[in-house]
Amino acid sequence: MKRILLFLFLNFLLLNFHFSQPAPTDAKDLVNALKSLEDLQNNSLVKQVEFKNIGPTIMSGRVTDLAVNPNNPSEFYVAYASGGLWHTTNNGTSFTPILDNSNTQNVGDIAVHWPSRTIWVGTGENNASRSSYAGIGLLKSTDNGENWEFMGLADSHHIGRILINPSDVNEVVVGVTGHLYSPNKERGIYKTSDGGNNWKQTLFVDDLSGIIDMQHSPDNFNVMFATAWTKDRKAWNFEGSGNNSAIFKSTDAGNTWFKISTPESGFPTGNGVGRIGLAVYNDDVIYTIHDNQFRRPSVVAQKENDELTKEDFKTISVEAFLNLDDKRLNNYLKSNGFQEKYRAENVKHLVRNGNVKPIDLSKYLEDANSLLFDTEVIGAEVYKSTDGGKTWRKTHTDYLDGIYYSYGYYFGHIYVSPANQDHIYIYGVPILKSKDGGKSFESMDAENVHVDHHALWINPKNPNHIINGNDGGVNITYDDGKNWIKNNSEAVGQYYYINVDNQKPYQVYGGLQDNGVWVGPHNARNDFRWQQTGEYPWKSIMGGDGMQVQIDERNPSIVYTGFQFGNYFRLDRDKGTQTYIQPKHELGENPYRFNWQTPILLSKHNQDILYFGGNKLMRSMNQGNNWEAISPDLTKGGQKGNVAYGTITSISESPFQFGLIYTGSDDGLVYITKNSGSSWDLITKNLPKDLWVSRVIASQHKKERVFVTLNGYRWDDFKTYVYISDDYGITWKSISSNIATSPVNVIKEDPVNADILYLGTDNAAYVSLNLGESWELFSKGIPKVAVHDLVIQPEAKHLLLGTHGRSIYKADIAPIQKYNSNFLSTSTTIFELDPVRFSPRWGSKRHAWSNAFEPKIKVGFFSNTKEIKSISVMAEDGTILKTETFDAAKGFNYWTYNLSVGQNAEKLELKPAANATLYLSQGMYSIQIGDSKTSLEVK
Repeated sequence: MKRILLFLFLNFLLLNFHFSQPAPTDAKDLVNALKSLEDLQNNSLVKQVEFKNIGPTIMSGRVTDLAVNPNNPSEFYVAYASGGLWHTTNNGTSFTPILDNSNTQNVGDIAVHWPSRTIWVGTGENNASRSSYAGIGLLKSTDNGENWEFMGLADSHHIGRILINPSDVNEVVVGVTGHLYSPNKERGIYKTSDGGNNWKQTLFVDDLSGIIDMQHSPDNFNVMFATAWTKDRKAWNFEGSGNNSAIFKSTDAGNTWFKISTPESGFPTGNGVGRIGLAVYNDDVIYTIHDNQFRRPSVVAQKENDELTKEDFKTISVEAFLNLDDKRLNNYLKSNGFQEKYRAENVKHLVRNGNVKPIDLSKYLEDANSLLFDTEVIGAEVYKSTDGGKTWRKTHTDYLDGIYYSYGYYFGHIYVSPANQDHIYIYGVPILKSKDGGKSFESMDAENVHVDHHALWINPKNPNHIINGNDGGVNITYDDGKNWIKNNSEAVGQYYYINVDNQKPYQVYGGLQDNGVWVGPHNARNDFRWQQTGEYPWKSIMGGDGMQVQIDERNPSIVYTGFQFGNYFRLDRDKGTQTYIQPKHELGENPYRFNWQTPILLSKHNQDILYFGGNKLMRSMNQGNNWEAISPDLTKGGQKGNVAYGTITSISESPFQFGLIYTGSDDGLVYITKNSGSSWDLITKNLPKDLWVSRVIASQHKKERVFVTLNGYRWDDFKTYVYISDDYGITWKSISSNIATSPVNVIKEDPVNADILYLGTDNAAYVSLNLGESWELFSKGIPKVAVHDLVIQPEAKHLLLGTHGRSIYKADIAPIQKYNSNFLSTSTTIFELDPVRFSPRWGSKRHAWSNAFEPKIKVGFFSNTKEIKSISVMAEDGTILKTETFDAAKGFNYWTYNLSVGQNAEKLELKPAANATLYLSQGMYSIQIGDSKTSLEVK
């Protein structure tokens, strides 16, 4: 009892403790971090370890902008929120990534000066989503992405719009949205007249208001319109409107600005003005779409039937409640998902005895997101000006319901056809068009067009030809939206979480932003063959925003997964069934709080036992059918706001002991229990405060060891926080070491080598070969993209990276797992080779026009210095059959060998293959690199 009272007292202190808000990372530190990243890449011991992208591609990812060649619209660029910039010259049949050699894949806006082929990229997505990653400022390329030059505004974080003077490539105006989670001065409008060498801030509103959209008149670069957006995002609350959200105009190409959305103009003003998008037809005709956050007038709804609503229970008396018809009450309880034990008779009994109050039947349905989803605002509105922005009028009389829902901050664009000022296009969740200047709208949705739209291009020469970018990639129509083509060939999925099973071949599972949960074989062909067979190798198993996945090791058809805010299911894929398993609080208790990415965990000790993180830790002993809370609130108690906060974000159970469990929360707390929840201890008192616990990991090599990573992204704090403890969290040691400044998302131990750790940040993946004393950067085959999750398939010895922007990457880590400190004192260490099976087809062609089939193996070795290595292939008796030299890097290296013989072939009596090459026959051979040798068997 004393222990419980002490816990409650400590929780009370935490509840009443004000946030010591971490400071945003200084722009100079971010610039230095990018230099560190380049140094790490050049000097890494694992820079030759190659990653292969395994997809999937079909579900794509969030598009933020399009730039189309007006003279050849089959050529265009597609910008993805966190997946880089892609170029097509064949109308989207295929795409080439052109931002991969830059220091970010996070894009807010792009602009192309087509006559000079100059590309500008404003980095940092501007949609203010919870996964809108910050950028690094402005980038410019004049060689189609072969090289990128940093052009400044490093502290901008998120860029809303770039305008290039069609007549002067050096005159550029940029709208900066600014920091997402903190105030900053580098926001507003900037202009350069010398191609980006110098910038002048020509409009600053305030340190919470940035520029979200900006357009110039199509035939007059001097006339510009820009929209400022006041917003304040916190981890627990998002205010998407404010007094300084407004429309501005310039008549001198962005040199000076004046506000035109005044009370006299007819456009809304005040604290409810949200995000505003622009479409400029000419100097006089302008459209806007406005996310109006003012509340709708109160209207007493007329009930169409006798159904009870949660509002009825907020004011009902106990007497009136007890007199409710049992059938009416039961209909309410059943239709709103109350637990089976809560039915009219026993609920009335609880109220009669004073155990609960009638209002609890309303509160039961409310959680931290109720303010976001239940508060009815005016929402999307379209306004038009015909006098250059002096006056505005709303184009429609009714509410535009079903477009923005509760998250208009995520959309906010409008378009007008260059051919007709009355033809306009708007979008949010759906995409709509109007042919009467916004008086009425009709849908352009289709079964192969994803919801949630962010970019649109209308062909000025053929206005029925439209390209659309959405959360599911790119679509093209040639008949004004009657029919759409889907152009998804790029692996740009935004993964939150990945996992693998133990099947052969093993399957990879993962949850994606707005694209559900998918599963597919790790060795699936990442090509277009499926369009011929009709069978895409990856399968969708859940919709919504896909989240975590747990697979029953005894039966891989039993899968636990779900979507945002803790909506999880148990799937039986063999039977095609799914069972909803979210734990429910007791009537009269405060609702559980569930994180956007709610953590779940199957116990390694018993695969019927499932853990589920809310603000308390829940446990089911029977696959999620029944739940019990095995902890008190393991957070600081939440914060008032419209986003769930004060939630568990990470769960880990020690493989050494059942019930030795760690939890981490979004408000910076890590707890441990050694007795399945009978008691809990806070173990992060000496760590930085108020940071998101992105991972807590119980060691699989040492019972007392635990790892913690903290993430300051939601404070715009991008420092690295990585810790190890060898005494259950009593003391901690930082192992951030030389990791380049960037928020840390995940850490994992190698299952074989206790000294090896893997780690993912918002722009890179690392490995430590010495338990965090130093870190080596992975870079071959993978751009600088956010690594949200990673998993190791132990039998295959594969490391898989779940990226938030470029789908999934895979690498063979068998050589890395063999690393030890002796490698650095030995000139060359060559790794064992798997046997190769001989084939008489080597060197032959299937058809005269085909390429010859050639064998290929990779010979891995470690060099303790950068030098030219001699390589020899020898017969069993030592006869040299082939010699080469290899420019070895310091660290891990891979020599690709085609099993050919270059000398002394007559001793083996080899016959040339069809391609005139001599290949090794069956037998035993050896390969020597430097002074290290290994055997090679050809079976």
